[in-house]
Amino acid sequence: MSAPKAYDEAYYRRWYHDPRRRVITPAAVARKVDLVVSIAEALLERPIRSVLDVGCGEAAWRAHLRKRRPGVRYTGVESSEYAVRRFGKRRGIVQGSFGTLGELDLRGPFDLIVVCDVLHYVPERELSPGYAAIASLLGGVTYLEAYTTEDAIEGDRGAWHHRGPEVYRRQFRGAKLLHVGMHCYVGEALASRTAALERGQS
Repeated sequence: MSAPKAYDEAYYRRWYHDPRRRVITPAAVARKVDLVVSIAEALLERPIRSVLDVGCGEAAWRAHLRKRRPGVRYTGVESSEYAVRRFGKRRGIVQGSFGTLGELDLRGPFDLIVVCDVLHYVPERELSPGYAAIASLLGGVTYLEAYTTEDAIEGDRGAWHHRGPEVYRRQFRGAKLLHVGMHCYVGEALASRTAALERGQS
């Protein structure tokens, strides 16, 4: 049996900071933030005011979000003891995981819930409670970035859960999350604001 995956300082240095190995650059993060914020604000019909970032790591999205919306209320949730210890107080990160979201004292609803590059690492037992918590905390748009067995992926494959696209589609439907494209979903609060051709295959 392999050792548990360690999200320690060496992990973040390798996958996020080393130019030779990192899987995403700050410029790429900024583009994702622009995309997701634009989708959320188009559907909300106003600027976002609150963001929940699940599996936030070192809170890479935070600076980009605050640059665009200086007054936004940011809450990060992260399972890495290293990241919480080092950045928690300064960057608004609390200890937790996808599966324990419902057990945390989170001040929802949130205009935007970000789950970026996380779901394919989440164990099966944590998925249902995590989706239920997302649905209950969601007041706007959630970005659920998930890669499947049909995607060609580079980067960290440790503790990867091999799931097909239909597995995620079924899970999202079960949580009553409606697909609006580009990994973005809405719940009951915004479902009526979407047009038929905006809604993708859920």
